[in-house]
Amino acid sequence: MAGRLWRLCNLLMAAFFGLAAAVQVNDPDAGLWTVVYLVPAALTLLVSINPSITGFTSCYVAVAGGLFFPSDNGFWRSLCDLHSAGCIVGTIALACSLFAYAQGNILHQEEGRELFGLVIITIWMSLCRSSAKSPLGGVRLIAAIVVALFPFISWLYIYVNKEMRASWPTHCKTVI
Repeated sequence: MAGRLWRLCNLLMAAFFGLAAAVQVNDPDAGLWTVVYLVPAALTLLVSINPSITGFTSCYVAVAGGLFFPSDNGFWRSLCDLHSAGCIVGTIALACSLFAYAQGNILHQEEGRELFGLVIITIWMSLCRSSAKSPLGGVRLIAAIVVALFPFISWLYIYVNKEMRASWPTHCKTVI
């Protein structure tokens, strides 16, 4: 049961990251944020298909054209670590910027929403990376479920909240 929940959580997060990348189309810095979200979408989708990809055991990884090559999963781990490091640097930069210039609720500012996106990516990639050490269960599985549901609940809240929608930049109002 825990394994199925973990796969479902990864599928939800892959969908969230994919949707987050898709809504970047008319953002002024769309290219950057599309990559920021597509990388964890792909990594998370791979975990939902084959949870052992995060581990140190050999398995087969699909590549373009449907070819399969044996791998020790080093590519997945390296890309996950590199992307997580970039997200941590971005989180620190956005947090400093918001601390210096934010006025009011940080969710009313685009940088605040981007900050939360980076935090979610970092937490999720950490959960995926740690799942290689031992199967997710107990507190870590509950944390995974909470983190997987949080973005969707947040999006629903932000979408329903008229005051928050009124403060959106123009390019955000035309996406949904």
